Amino acid sequence: MTKTVFITGATSGFGDATARRFDREGWQTIISGRRTERLDALKAELTNPSHAITLDVTDRASVEAAFAGLPAEFQPIDVLVNNAGLAVGLEGADAVALEDWELMVDTNIKGLLYCTRTALPMMVAAGGGHVINLGSVAGAYPYPGGNVYGATKAFVHQFTLNLRADLVAKNIGATDIAPGLADTEFSTVRFKGDKSKADAVYDGIKPITADDVADAVFWAATRPKNVNINSIEMMAGCQAFNPFQVVKG
Repeated sequence: MTKTVFITGATSGFGDATARRFDREGWQTIISGRRTERLDALKAELTNPSHAITLDVTDRASVEAAFAGLPAEFQPIDVLVNNAGLAVGLEGADAVALEDWELMVDTNIKGLLYCTRTALPMMVAAGGGHVINLGSVAGAYPYPGGNVYGATKAFVHQFTLNLRADLVAKNIGATDIAPGLADTEFSTVRFKGDKSKADAVYDGIKPITADDVADAVFWAATRPKNVNINSIEMMAGCQAFNPFQVVKG
């Protein structure tokens, strides 16, 4: 029986790799993101049926219209991958632009909520499903400049656990995938397009790849129904935990 996965933020990084991973396994994909040309290019490379939706997850009406307009052959959705998210800036909490905080909350929290709440009734009606949320180790381990980004990912982790509590009797799984240092467009976005700053983050190290994360997403989504993976926390092999910050004097 053909299965269908809906992926947000599929135009780069984890989302792009996740679409390709599910496609290789014979799944239908619903790919969404803000950059239409990238969606079209990805769709052209996928070998199984794929439906592309230009979508900004921060726009609630657009999210609801996207789900309502799904072609019949792409329903029901078996797996929703809430991948769309971002970090903006690395300034301290006393200096960051409030607009940057708002953008992270709107995308990482509200956008995820819109997609999840819209998809869940479809899953309940179908008798099951799985919601996979892309979190971050920043949700568990604070670091200077991580302020609201880390807080949004802590929300993702707790919301995922609460989803599972609500939905366990309805045959719907919920998983938080929390990567650490990964080489995607993440840092380019964080530094607002400054490629030199973004490249410096990965200089001399071997970070997690988008394919590594896609493997974790696919594995969590395809466990037998007697197993639910609550969370997967993964760091680069060269990465450990921040030392406690101590200010002297």
